[in-house]
Amino acid sequence: MVIFIFFAAIWYLSLFSQTFFQHRYAAHGAFTMHKGWEKFFFIFTYITQGSSYMSPRAYGIMHRLHHAHTDTELDPHSPSNSSNIFSMMWSTRTAYQDILHDRVDIDPRYTKNLPTWAGFDKFANSTVSRLLWVAAYVLFFAFFATSPWQYLLLPIVVSMGAFHGAIVNWFAHKYGYINFKLRNTAMNLLFVDVLMLGESYHNNHHKHPSSVNFGKRWFEIDPSYLIIKGLAWLRIIKVVQLPKNRLAAA
Repeated sequence: MVIFIFFAAIWYLSLFSQTFFQHRYAAHGAFTMHKGWEKFFFIFTYITQGSSYMSPRAYGIMHRLHHAHTDTELDPHSPSNSSNIFSMMWSTRTAYQDILHDRVDIDPRYTKNLPTWAGFDKFANSTVSRLLWVAAYVLFFAFFATSPWQYLLLPIVVSMGAFHGAIVNWFAHKYGYINFKLRNTAMNLLFVDVLMLGESYHNNHHKHPSSVNFGKRWFEIDPSYLIIKGLAWLRIIKVVQLPKNRLAAA
């Protein structure tokens, strides 16, 4: 039972950090926050994502490139450029590492207003940091696992961020339904997105990238948006662009 609780906690906490801080804040600037809170969420993201932590700055650049070049050869993670999900994940990793270590020239328009904490990101993305997290996960499983098959969850915990990204970037470009006709393959993967905290409303997001609410129809509940509303009410963040009106029921 402990392993399942731990897995669920890592699943949702790491996913929330991705959609809230790296995606909606860093990549799209859907809301603002004080620099002190920004550093808090840097640390929160690192703790919740552990070995799969991604620099908000590098993630933001990569994701902006995805929106600017969706489904083209310049898209850092498109099923259109990969024969299978694993090759797409490797391409994503390569693109991320190239951006992180300044191995590619990036148009300045993709680097504006990104959260930056160079010293912290250097450590958080280091091999030492990732190995320490992996060791901690292995020890946790060794202490609490009650059956050998529970160890099948360990690789997912170690690569949780990549796992989440693969679900959206592969399956949400191949399967689902659409609310908006776009010049790309983005689709809404789930009707009610409690598993991906709003991230699977991919068609909606590509239509309105800067909208803080990824849900558009009445049944498309975006759990992360509800949390964002709470943080805005507490004045921890300030929403820049209010969500657009939801679509009428089809």
